[in-house]
Amino acid sequence: MVRGPLFQDDYKPLFSGHETFPLRYGWLKKAFDATAESSEDPHNKRAVFLADEAIAKFGVGKNMVASIRHWATSTDVIKEDSSDRIATTQFGRALFGPRGHDPYMEHHATMWLLHWKLCANPGKTTWFWAFNHFGASTFRREDLLHGLLKLAAARGWQRVSETTVRRDVECFLRTYAAPHAASGSVPEDALESPLAELGLVRAIGRRDDYQFARGSKPTLPDGVFAFALDEFWRQTGATATLSFEMVAHEPGSPGRVFLLDEPGLADRLANLEERTDGLFRWSETAGLRQVVRGRERDARESKVMISKAYAPQAAELRA
Repeated sequence: MVRGPLFQDDYKPLFSGHETFPLRYGWLKKAFDATAESSEDPHNKRAVFLADEAIAKFGVGKNMVASIRHWATSTDVIKEDSSDRIATTQFGRALFGPRGHDPYMEHHATMWLLHWKLCANPGKTTWFWAFNHFGASTFRREDLLHGLLKLAAARGWQRVSETTVRRDVECFLRTYAAPHAASGSVPEDALESPLAELGLVRAIGRRDDYQFARGSKPTLPDGVFAFALDEFWRQTGATATLSFEMVAHEPGSPGRVFLLDEPGLADRLANLEERTDGLFRWSETAGLRQVVRGRERDARESKVMISKAYAPQAAELRA
């Protein structure tokens, strides 16, 4: 039986919101700043993103304003409530606030954190499915499209049109893959999305051929990995232990979302106790490989893990 949130009876798929624009450099900081500046307005959701002044404030068209809002909420940089309120999040403040670690998105840690927030989030249907359920290592654009349409039909999702899913797939690929180039190399300024820097999806061969890049991920800081493992642990509701298989293969797990191969994942888990000051421990006893929660988690753990991801030693590639 297939597991995961996409297969729950009350799951509501989402194939839109980005207005066909992938995440772009500077957008999240703009959304964060505009939201922070309007924090005293009790109806600031409308003031920030829906008022006529929003177009002038962001310096882009109406559709792009909607896209900025979508990406900022999807990455947990800002959050909306059921009324007219919108606010910055603890995660957003850690990255883009007055004392934020990376307001101009210059570090790999930021890209990995944003990738985690997007692809461990079942609300982004194509993103979650592509990294957590789609099994092929090499594929064509049509393979993603047909896989999602088959899933929608099997789950009985209503009002899912091929045109909408196709646009979502195209936006997904533009988010992660540098454009094809006849010379085999693509200049950095040709990258539409900062997440393309991670190299998780590569354009290969012909125009519509791609590859998921599974491996050890040397640019992934241990602090980001620990932050993701902690969020995954809380989402699963596990108590004392998590098996290696869950961390490696469960939908929404660090192994899936970061495309880590098993040796690379085992290497990270072996160093976990030192990297997390004893919050997690790696155990191989009686043939069982598992992560053990070494101590009680306090409210500051997430901030500490993110801070460690930006420590000087974290900027160096892992040996």
